[in-house]
Amino acid sequence: MKGPIFLYVFIMWLMILGGGGLLVVTIAPISIQGLGKYDEFLDSGIKAIIAVFLVVLWIFIMSKIKNWIFHKQIRN
Repeated sequence: MKGPIFLYVFIMWLMILGGGGLLVVTIAPISIQGLGKYDEFLDSGIKAIIAVFLVVLWIFIMSKIKNWIFHKQIRN
């Protein structure tokens, strides 16, 4: 990598690809049955909550990585 911004973008893309794969492979197949007409609503709600939680987690992680990379760059 040529600089800290490229490292940051590389890590960001790895997290986007990994997170997308995680959502498609593990979260999408979740299915709730036995509640009648509320199955789809509850199913979608749980998936949405998990997705929003993961987005907040990724933003937090990327913020920490950004601070670490750029503080390291400022010290040098």
